[in-house]
Amino acid sequence: MLTDTILFYVFAGLVLGGGVLTITRRNAVHSAISLIVSLLGVAGLYLLQQAEFLFAVQIVLYVGGIMVLFLFVIMLVNLDLAARERQFNRQWLLALVAAAAVGAQIGYFLYRGKAAFHIADTGALAASGLGNTEVLADHLFSEYLLPFEIASVLLLVAVVGSVVMAKKRI
Repeated sequence: MLTDTILFYVFAGLVLGGGVLTITRRNAVHSAISLIVSLLGVAGLYLLQQAEFLFAVQIVLYVGGIMVLFLFVIMLVNLDLAARERQFNRQWLLALVAAAAVGAQIGYFLYRGKAAFHIADTGALAASGLGNTEVLADHLFSEYLLPFEIASVLLLVAVVGSVVMAKKRI
């Protein structure tokens, strides 16, 4: 039990530290590497919750695939031109409102405590003998089939759009 607590704080520290470094580094490659550290921390938190499937997806898909793609894009894009452009278009008021909203949510959850979270009973899962991957697939393809298909169509449109935009430049 003590080891789980220590590992939770280590992984949470990786997530928070990687997230802060991602948005504070001036070098885009350093920011991407910090994001990788943050994603590895999230994977560790998944593993602590016995969500082995999500752990593997996080490592293989996000850290292994998408972040490598990000690094390639960062290295191919002309960052000198992007660095000379104005980064933040004076949207401090919007950022302040968003930060206040997040702070209010955190305050609400700290005030309400455990009652603010609706945690499902895991006794039925253990009694059924199914693993978390089977339960995840069952929910994804029964209750959440329409949102899953909408997300897949949106991703397909984004990929086709990026290919069309890239072809126009060449």
